[in-house]
Amino acid sequence: MQKFDWNDLQGFLAVVRAGRLTTAALQLGIDHSTLSRRIVGLEKALGVALFDRRSAGYVLTVEGERLIPDAEAVESLAIRIRSRSDDGALGLMGSVRIGAPEGFGTYFLAPELTGLATRHPQLEIELIANPRMFSLSRREADIAISMTRPETGRLHARKLNDYELGIYAARSFLAQHGPIDTQLSLAAHTWVGYVEDLMWTKELDYLSHIPTAPAPRVRISNVISQMAAVKGGVGLGALPCFMARNEPELVRLLPDQIKLFRGYWLITHAEARDSVRVKVVADYIAERIEAAGNAFWTDG
Repeated sequence: MQKFDWNDLQGFLAVVRAGRLTTAALQLGIDHSTLSRRIVGLEKALGVALFDRRSAGYVLTVEGERLIPDAEAVESLAIRIRSRSDDGALGLMGSVRIGAPEGFGTYFLAPELTGLATRHPQLEIELIANPRMFSLSRREADIAISMTRPETGRLHARKLNDYELGIYAARSFLAQHGPIDTQLSLAAHTWVGYVEDLMWTKELDYLSHIPTAPAPRVRISNVISQMAAVKGGVGLGALPCFMARNEPELVRLLPDQIKLFRGYWLITHAEARDSVRVKVVADYIAERIEAAGNAFWTDG
C-alpha cells in the first residue's frame, strides 16, 4: 500500500460534502486539478475506488462510504491538536463557522459580531444565516443555533433563551381593512406563512397554534421575506418580536391575547468542545444573549 497524507483525506471529505470537485477545490483554496490528483493518490494508496465520476458530480462507492467515519475521526483529532496551539495571550487564530436561522443570524447575531472581531483580530468568523438545519458531524458548521435540542448524535447543547412571537400587520393594511380587535376577525384576512414542505423544523408551524388563523394564502420560505411581505401590506403574519420591534410600519395585534414562544439552543459537536476557538465564540454568543435582556421577549 502506498503512503498517503492528511491532505488526501481532507480533500476526500471536502468532495464528499460538496458533491462536486470544483466546488470542493474552491472551498479548500486549491486548483481542481490538484484536488483531483489528491483523490486519485488516495485511491491508489488504498487500492480502491472511492468515487464514481459522473457528469452530475462525484458519487461515493461502497468503499468511499466506509472511509467516511475513519476520515472524520482523523479530522476530529487534527482539530483537537490544532486547538491546543491557540494561545490566549497572543489572540485566537483560525476560523469558526456559525450556522444560524436567518432571523437570529441577521437581526441579532450579525450586529453583535463587532465585539468578537475586536477582541480577537486574528480570528476568522463565518456566519451562515440560512433557514435550515446544520450538520455538525459533516463539519457544515462548528457551532449551530437550533430551535430544538438534538436528540441523537455526539453533540453538546445548551439553552440560549426563549423568544416571543406576535401577530403583526402593516399600518397600511389596517388603514385599508380597518382595525382588528378580536381573534374571530383574524380569519377574514389574508395571512403570510411558511411553505409547508420547506419548514426545516416543526417549531416553525406557528399558525396551527392560533385556532382562528386560516391557512396562509401567501407562503414564503424564510421569515425575513415574510416580514417584508407583511410590511408591504400583503397580509397578517406571525413574526419574532426581536425582529419586528424596530419596524415602525408594523403593528402588533392582540398582544394580550396571542403570545407564541420558541427557543434557541447552541449546539457544538462533542469533538469540538476542546477547541479554544469554539468555546470562546460559543461563550461570546451566550454572553450577548444575556446582555440583550428582555429584547427577545417583548416588542417594546
